[in-house]
Amino acid sequence: MKLYHFPFSPNSRRVLAVAFHLGIDLELEEVDLTKGEHLRPSFIKLNPNHKIPTLVDGDFVLWESAAIMLYLSGMKPGNTLWSDQPRVQADIYRWLFWNVANWGPACGFFIFEHLVKKFTHQGPPDPGELEKGNLQVQRFATVLDNHLQGREWLVGNNVTLADYAVGAVLELAEAAHMPVEPYRNIRRWYGNIEKLEAWKKSAPANFIKTAG
Repeated sequence: MKLYHFPFSPNSRRVLAVAFHLGIDLELEEVDLTKGEHLRPSFIKLNPNHKIPTLVDGDFVLWESAAIMLYLSGMKPGNTLWSDQPRVQADIYRWLFWNVANWGPACGFFIFEHLVKKFTHQGPPDPGELEKGNLQVQRFATVLDNHLQGREWLVGNNVTLADYAVGAVLELAEAAHMPVEPYRNIRRWYGNIEKLEAWKKSAPANFIKTAG
């Protein structure tokens, strides 16, 4: 299987972390978003959204990071990132969907204004957009922080797909100036994720192209 990814993308990292956690070997193909490599015709044939990550498994092409995570998990029956219990499955789905609909877009304001704009030369951060983002992060960080009170992980007693999905964006929290410092439970929980070997192996520094 081949995974098209970008090392600094939280969407890519959550997939890589799941693959490492499950012991699934992937052939990695870096797509440098800063150089517009995701707009190449050859890549758009694989993913018409021209976004990463994208997984190719034989003649099967799959995009959307949550779908890829679920697909990889299905290859390892009995793994603890998933569950055979309908209610636990539904709870994991809940957080996967919540991440896509709420948490990811809220944090995305800061990623775009502080990082994407910088690397694509689109000018300085827009204070109005940052204020919108601040309101959204406060709203959804409160939900996440309250849920994590007294919990080590989002669902059950061990790390699941939900933790990798929701936690991935926090790798950019400092660089993107996300206002998450006041949320102690979130910071504690993300600290748990950072200790995982799969998360360490998925760090961007391990996959950056070297000169020559």
